[in-house]
Amino acid sequence: MPHSDTLAIAAHLHVLLRRKTGRVTDTEWMAVNAEYAQEIVRFARQHAVEDNVPELAEWADRLDHVLHAAPSAPARRPFLDVAAQAVRHRVAPPPPPPEVPRYVGGIR
Repeated sequence: MPHSDTLAIAAHLHVLLRRKTGRVTDTEWMAVNAEYAQEIVRFARQHAVEDNVPELAEWADRLDHVLHAAPSAPARRPFLDVAAQAVRHRVAPPPPPPEVPRYVGGIR
């Protein structure tokens, strides 16, 4: 599912949570961070039952479905590991260009 659809579901759930529970969420982070999104889904489902708001459960299910349907991203590596590997495999920089006279015929 495209990122824009995930973001739209997260935004809708954000509005519902704000109206029904007073909870403010970060829609951008919800759309890109699976752990945060799962916690919001858990929170929404809990309050859907406690406050009798089936709409919260419906949108939580939608977000949960999107999270499980998305292909898992490759494991992220720490930046320092990636940089160290790049330095180890670095090729020598190209030689500087040959000196070319700046002025033809000298300065007047």
